[in-house]
Amino acid sequence: MRIVTIVGARPQFVKAAVVSRVLRPVAREVLVHTGQHYDANMSDVFFRELEIPAPDYHLGVGSAPHGAQTGEMLKQIERLLLDEKPDSVLVYGDTNSTLAGALAAAKLHIPVAHVEAGLRSFNRRMPEEVNRVLTDHMSSLLFAPTDASVFNLEREGISTGVCQVGDVMYDAVLRHLEQARKRSHILDRYELHPGGYVLATLHRAENTDDPQRLQNILSAFAEISRDFPVIFPVHPRTRRLVDGLPPVLGESLLMVEPVSYFDMLRLESSARCIVTDSGGVQKEAFFLRVPCVTTRDESEWVETIETGWNTLAGADTERIVKAVRGAVPGHSGAWPYGRGDSAQQIVHVLTSGALPPSEVPARKEIVTAEPALVADEFEPA
Repeated sequence: MRIVTIVGARPQFVKAAVVSRVLRPVAREVLVHTGQHYDANMSDVFFRELEIPAPDYHLGVGSAPHGAQTGEMLKQIERLLLDEKPDSVLVYGDTNSTLAGALAAAKLHIPVAHVEAGLRSFNRRMPEEVNRVLTDHMSSLLFAPTDASVFNLEREGISTGVCQVGDVMYDAVLRHLEQARKRSHILDRYELHPGGYVLATLHRAENTDDPQRLQNILSAFAEISRDFPVIFPVHPRTRRLVDGLPPVLGESLLMVEPVSYFDMLRLESSARCIVTDSGGVQKEAFFLRVPCVTTRDESEWVETIETGWNTLAGADTERIVKAVRGAVPGHSGAWPYGRGDSAQQIVHVLTSGALPPSEVPARKEIVTAEPALVADEFEPA
């Protein structure tokens, strides 16, 4: 069996690493890197740390407006699919790389398998929302991470090929957290103490492309830094936009270059609180039992909010600061993201074609019980 896997952004590298490790012993995987994230700190270091094999194809598309970027990916992916003739195409998440891979495969009548199917923010102004909806409606296999995502697919009339497998990012955290604690020295580098700092990230277009929202969020970071050091790894695209604003000065605001996966896990696991607009970081905060404040007006990861581990604060400076100052552990021990065997389930379905039955849950039953294996796993260290 030949499977083409398409990745392009750092969260996809993390997800693909755990699935590829299980897939490669039983199938021929052709790995395609679109080049959507091309900075060494956003790409190369992830391949090294996670021991991902070198891509069979590197398309080198790079940064561009959505239409141009997606179109160039589509053109190149179509060409290589015609050459490779895979049995299926595996895509992850909600980026332009995801959409281009799914569309190229669907046009060629190659089955598409989508990891993280069924997520919905219900905000069509987000390019990620458009990408994930379109990809789901083109997919033959839909690997949903939660009961809520299965429910969303059913509401859109998608029930065939749906499989609730848990979250592959949880697989990755289980596999790599101890390595991160041993190998990362980022706390020493910036003289940070466990539980004594706030970690911040910011990259969503809805925040960075709106000067007022961007200024409000940066002002919140600066205000929070009067209470605790704030370490802010700055996405290259965000850095360019921040440089065009009046300087934001904070007592202890550390604006640093993007960090590796191990450094990020170390920062997340030891933070007092995390402020982010990243879906992946929201989940990792939940896995690590660290309170999270999300600088968005909605989230596709509804379980993190329902269980009290995540607070939506939008882009309002006062709300963000208040949420961080009042951040406490969540009120629920519910664990809706699986048991850390998502990669095994995905590979089993891909290679055997055996799709387990997936019942659509009632909305009130969406959050499920926490497995025993995580009870003492993620105490800050």
